[in-house]
Amino acid sequence: MLQPDTSLGQILHDWAVEENSTTLPWQQLAAEELTSSQRAKAFGITGANVEEIIQARSLIFKAVYPHILSLPAFRNQSRETTQISQSPAPNPQSSIALSLWNLWLPLAMQLASSRQQLKRPLIQGILGGQGTGKTTLADVLSVILAHLGYRTLSLSLDDLYKTYAERQHLQQQDPRLIWRGPPGTHDVELGLQLLDQLRQPNRREPILVPRFDKSAWEGAGDRTTPEQVEGIDIVLFEGWFVGVRPIDSAVFDAPTPPPIQTEADRLFARDMNEQLKGYLPLWEQLDRLIVLYPTDYRLSQQWRLQAEQQMIATGRSGMTEPQVGEFVEYFWRSLHPELFITPLTKNPRLVDLVIEINPDHTVGTVYQPEDA
Repeated sequence: MLQPDTSLGQILHDWAVEENSTTLPWQQLAAEELTSSQRAKAFGITGANVEEIIQARSLIFKAVYPHILSLPAFRNQSRETTQISQSPAPNPQSSIALSLWNLWLPLAMQLASSRQQLKRPLIQGILGGQGTGKTTLADVLSVILAHLGYRTLSLSLDDLYKTYAERQHLQQQDPRLIWRGPPGTHDVELGLQLLDQLRQPNRREPILVPRFDKSAWEGAGDRTTPEQVEGIDIVLFEGWFVGVRPIDSAVFDAPTPPPIQTEADRLFARDMNEQLKGYLPLWEQLDRLIVLYPTDYRLSQQWRLQAEQQMIATGRSGMTEPQVGEFVEYFWRSLHPELFITPLTKNPRLVDLVIEINPDHTVGTVYQPEDA
């Protein structure tokens, strides 16, 4: 597990903003890179190349750090609300600096290298549940990759929802689909057409990217004006079950984890598992897959409640604690994390990188599934 040196984070921060004429401790940085063998292996760092890597990374770090700090996720944040960062340091900025150095920069450089090798746009999948920091990670990677000369597109599985009218019709056919989100509520064909266009090398024509407005129809949501893009190099495709595969239905014959308890629950889980088969052609378009993996899947309920309480505190409407519990458990019934996501973290054929997320949203172990 990553054990960040908070003084190193402060040194990185001070060096980046040129406070006290700090010089980088190259030997300490090199040692830090090799401390976690799993992380070093995941990012291709060895004793032979570590010095070259930290020299190259330091140049990018200093250039992008101010832009990272200005992102909405980090602007005026408190230590408690830092997302996808290392363990809390004396101040949030040093924590962000350490996260940038240890995780975001090597990951962005890895994506840039993969894009070069492919000779066509790269489709990077990001799988993560509520509160794991999918959007923040995509925002950070976009800033770094832009500095490296790559145009990125952030695409959410939400952007592929069926229209409001289509989902209303779907709910009439199956009243169990009380919320948007589970398998079957997305337009997979639309996603296939989009990714097919985005993957084409040297495409000159603009591409229309569907976008989804969650506030439409009093929160039920609907499609909104598409975004026109061109010249995209890397697509960051994120969602709560991006890349998730169907499992053996016999699993539902054995005892299942809560809240899959009744026969009706098991039938719903079976049906959602069956719906996943329709998403397989979409997942086949992914070139890579990252899993943001909470150390305990039940944290998503806690994180969702915190998010709702923060919204209520600002005067906006939000769900109560019982409503949050019902909402989160609904998604656990459809695709339970222990049944569908935990096995992926051990599958090197389907997943390239696992980033563990601690209860305070900080990053734990970073590893390739084969090293789990």
